[in-house]
Amino acid sequence: MREAFKIFVRFLPKYKGYLIFNVISNLLAALFGVFSIFTLIPILKVLFGIESGDYVFRELKLFPLNDFRTDAMNNLYAFISNLIIEKGASSALMVIGLFTIIMVLLKTSFTYSGSFCVAKIRNHVVKDIRNKLYRKVISLPIGYFNEKRKGDIIARMTGDVQEVEYSIGSPIDVFFKNPLIILFSLLAMVFMSMKLTLFVFILLPLSGGIIGYIGKSLRKKSMKGQIIMGEILSTIEETLGGLRIVKGFNAEDKMSVKQKSQNERYRRILDSVMSRNFLASPVSELLGTVVMIVVMWFGGKLIIGNKSALEPEEFIVYLGLFYTIINPAKGFSTAYYRIQKGLASLERIDNVLNTESNILVKKDTSHLESFNNSITYNNIWFKYQEDYVLKNINLEIKKGQTVALVGRSGSGKSTLVDLLPRFYDVTSGSIMVDGIDIRDLNPENLRKHMGLVNQEPILFNDTLSNNIAFGVEHATMEEIEYAAKIANAHDFILDTENGYDTIIGDRGSRLSGGQRQRISIARAILTNAPIMILDEATSSLDTESEKLVQEAINNLLKDRTSIVIAHRLSTIRHADMIYVLSDGEIIENGNYDELLKQNGEFRKLHNNQFE
Repeated sequence: MREAFKIFVRFLPKYKGYLIFNVISNLLAALFGVFSIFTLIPILKVLFGIESGDYVFRELKLFPLNDFRTDAMNNLYAFISNLIIEKGASSALMVIGLFTIIMVLLKTSFTYSGSFCVAKIRNHVVKDIRNKLYRKVISLPIGYFNEKRKGDIIARMTGDVQEVEYSIGSPIDVFFKNPLIILFSLLAMVFMSMKLTLFVFILLPLSGGIIGYIGKSLRKKSMKGQIIMGEILSTIEETLGGLRIVKGFNAEDKMSVKQKSQNERYRRILDSVMSRNFLASPVSELLGTVVMIVVMWFGGKLIIGNKSALEPEEFIVYLGLFYTIINPAKGFSTAYYRIQKGLASLERIDNVLNTESNILVKKDTSHLESFNNSITYNNIWFKYQEDYVLKNINLEIKKGQTVALVGRSGSGKSTLVDLLPRFYDVTSGSIMVDGIDIRDLNPENLRKHMGLVNQEPILFNDTLSNNIAFGVEHATMEEIEYAAKIANAHDFILDTENGYDTIIGDRGSRLSGGQRQRISIARAILTNAPIMILDEATSSLDTESEKLVQEAINNLLKDRTSIVIAHRLSTIRHADMIYVLSDGEIIENGNYDELLKQNGEFRKLHNNQFE
């Protein structure tokens, strides 16, 4: 049970104001709840026909406790007796009934205010977890997502967070309300009969131990269920992302079989989890009933044998107090199961939150105010896991130059440019910008000086104007239109349904490939970054689209330092320097004409493409 409190200790201190108000409300609700039950004693006395004059008021002394109890009950009966003498039995019953209604009204009012505080805490905590998890996910290096399934990450951000929400909702109410109800009820029971209450103390732990034994394996099963849910979401994400391929290769049945198998595994685990979860209520209800009957038998035996100070109507109220303990105690078992499931999900969330980024940001980082001189790769070696994908890379890019990287697929071109904005950190060597090691720069500050245009345009399901202004805060409409014009995108944007306010669909699905690429170029133009990185920006376009995009690229690269990855060698004819990579090494460099004369790898790539 100690582990169950991890959730409370971790998330609740921030909202201690709500928590304190909740405890006060529950305290008063429990107190008035006990008073409302105690009002049954005078009601029963009236109904059973209390005789006037049978009782006289006595002076109350706290000790000894047994005398205090006897005198207090005597004074209560004396009050009822006098009330009957003055008002009559019927009127006395009405007065006592009104007092009961007031007690219940106060109890329910404070119960409501306590529950409302729990709702506020629950909603705030879940909001905090989602915000923290989302912020952590987008701060992790790109390499992390190469090793994880997207669906599993989505499952942690949705299903697991939802499970934690369930585990801190009603359990907060249970752990901060039910103990108070049980405490005040037990105190009242001790006040009424110490012997009978000691017997209750023996029975309750036995039933609690049985409930704890049943829920022992729930956490492990719940963990397995969340893992499989991650696999299901991964399959859905892959299917939707590759639906064209799935249909094109008639693989609908294959993917359906895979999804059906995962779904069946999830169903079996869910059945197991739910069977234990739903077992909590009937088992606790059965045990509560058994304990109730045993207490009734034992108490009745004491009263019949004149071994108890309780009168019959007091024993009825005693049973009512004991019954108020059963439901709160039963709530503990349900909350315990929920918390076990929540802890399993919390472990999966923590697995993400506690992931250490291999992109280390120093506390005393420098800031690059402007790019003035050059970018230098010094003896760069890099590997993702075991094998090096870049080996002894040395190159310099001076301000204003256009440098191109060419080579066969898998030669390391994209990895080389990914190191510059610190999507990954070098294994050894250093990358210098104006003589400063980029590891000494704040990553956000470094990336502010760079614009990116990828082979596959990455757009969002938003308006055209918001996609263009994605990387710039408070961009004006004039600036957005200016960037679109330079990117050859302004005309086709005006032809869309709502112009710049047109929603482009998921990943820009309502646009053609060339249009998507020109929007991404406009986005890079609007950043006005001095360094541009283009990763095969025209390789997947038709001839007409390529011409429009290439014109946009030429406009983009004016007066900027640029690194261009290209398969189509015609697009880099005017590059200042071309580096040819093979198996992670630079094997040739020079301008276009110089490399053709060398009759090396570049010449082979040229001949394969043009001849």
